[in-house]
Amino acid sequence: MTLPMVVPAPDLPARVRIHEVGPRDGLQNEKTAVPTQVKAEFVRRLAAAGLTTVEATSFVHPKWVPQLADAEQLFPLVSDLDVALPVLVPNERGLDRALALGARRVAVFASATESFAKANLNRTVDEALAMFEPVVSRAKAEGAHVRGYLSMCFGDPWEGAVPLPQVVRVCRALLDLGCDELSLGDTIGVATPGHVLELLAALNEQRVPTSVLGVHFHDTYGQALANTLAALQHGVTTVDASAGGLGGCPYAKSATGNLATEDLVWMLQGLGIDTGVDLGRLVATSEWMAGQLGRPSPSRTVRALSHKEQ
Repeated sequence: MTLPMVVPAPDLPARVRIHEVGPRDGLQNEKTAVPTQVKAEFVRRLAAAGLTTVEATSFVHPKWVPQLADAEQLFPLVSDLDVALPVLVPNERGLDRALALGARRVAVFASATESFAKANLNRTVDEALAMFEPVVSRAKAEGAHVRGYLSMCFGDPWEGAVPLPQVVRVCRALLDLGCDELSLGDTIGVATPGHVLELLAALNEQRVPTSVLGVHFHDTYGQALANTLAALQHGVTTVDASAGGLGGCPYAKSATGNLATEDLVWMLQGLGIDTGVDLGRLVATSEWMAGQLGRPSPSRTVRALSHKEQ
């Protein structure tokens, strides 16, 4: 492909690691469960497209996320892949299940707001942090890498604007627990670039280095790529995205899909930023998955490239 034309911009990283969340964050939002073998094939195709981090599943109680109730069956089907396969673990029981299958990268899921902590975890923010403390410490003792997700960093459907110091406090707490990496979530997609830069600067001021930060944007208001570019300009090199733009958040009804991995790769390729991803293979994977789900992909890049090939 000769397009996009590569025109680098100043002060951007040479390489970005895409944290692919489609198999977990994407499929957990589906109304019906996707067969385990299809999920495994999805993960394998994503890895074959060059993605080096593919979030495989979530070890939550099936009652809360029935779409991912097959975590024990799925993980062994993909664990031979030579890529990072993080899994979500909400508590010590989830950690036990993940470690028993050989998971080496786990993630906990916190909230910057009390309303979402109550809706998602049925706990206050501080109660959730207390619940994560033994999870993180045990995971670290087992030699696992721990990611801390933080939801509602830029706005909350119940509380509205979220003060920056509130977000910074929980980020700092997650790092103090022992998290290796933090993912800043714009769960309802309301962030704008100036807000992104202000939060990143505020985190740096409180000894949260940019090197441990990833960003996770939703495209509710069409701002996900603009917000990503702002984060890259600040020095962020880890970006969460979902193949085909799958997913949202089952506990935040106003959330639409994640940033589509293909749309992100198109922008990064045009900027001359290395991702290691083969865009053609990735588009083919998302087209295949859209066929499995019985509906077209919401990714603009998938639609544009698929249309050109017809």
